[in-house]
Amino acid sequence: MEVSSALTGRRGVSLPFTDVCPGLKLAGTDSGALYEAAVELGRERRWRYLECRDRGSDWAGSTPSVEFYGHEIFFEGGPEKVFGRLSSAARRGVEKARKSGVQIEFGNDLDAMQVYYRLHCATRRRHGIPPQPWRFFEEIAGQVLAQERGIILNARLQGRAVAGAVFFHQRGQAIYKFGALDYRFQQARPANLVMWEALQWYSTRGFSSMHLGRTSKVNAGLRRFKQGLGGVERSIEYARFDLRKNRFVTDRDRAESWMNALFRRLPVSWLRLAGAFLYPHLS
Repeated sequence: MEVSSALTGRRGVSLPFTDVCPGLKLAGTDSGALYEAAVELGRERRWRYLECRDRGSDWAGSTPSVEFYGHEIFFEGGPEKVFGRLSSAARRGVEKARKSGVQIEFGNDLDAMQVYYRLHCATRRRHGIPPQPWRFFEEIAGQVLAQERGIILNARLQGRAVAGAVFFHQRGQAIYKFGALDYRFQQARPANLVMWEALQWYSTRGFSSMHLGRTSKVNAGLRRFKQGLGGVERSIEYARFDLRKNRFVTDRDRAESWMNALFRRLPVSWLRLAGAFLYPHLS
């Protein structure tokens, strides 16, 4: 897709706001010509660069621009086997959440999304990142969840929403897209129960796998959490071809910068304004 912004320029990205999106091709065919055609289109459209968010071996000469960890959970054997593949710490977290009285709510409507979004904004503030505009999540509810292509799980403790997650799914595969946690209640381990209930829901409905998205290589805590869910870890390599320099270039992982410290100090209402302004220019 083409992303066009007066602030950040014009570029081609597969796919904006996704963690992983390799080039698509017919089985047994060489997609190298498709990458070449995309580069030529980029020259015509005056793109700054073309970025593929999972470097394909068919893209001749491509080198990684930035790397992340990726984790994927497979559902062979049903819920019992899936639970058995969780780490001992993850299983203890599930049991602790249950004993603490954490309750899980499933939903796919705007009410469930609003509950999640409040948690999402607070979590983004803790991480020092502006949240996406509410309209973004409103469109997800209408265009994805209402079409039965995803679910929301919200965890409550004594009636208070303390954790949540949004999942997308299609054709037997699911992806963990967004997660949020009220860190004041972290000791009750609601996030563990949210993830387990989602894994159980998908594994009992015949899904084959769940992708957990990308993880920055500097985020050891998130990597450890995802490893504990019993998935397979691999490296996700992006590739970026700079059309002005006519070569593949490197990028940097922007998981942490001086701006994060600034955003952590802002009220949530200000962060939402910042997100509403910034996200139309990002990809």
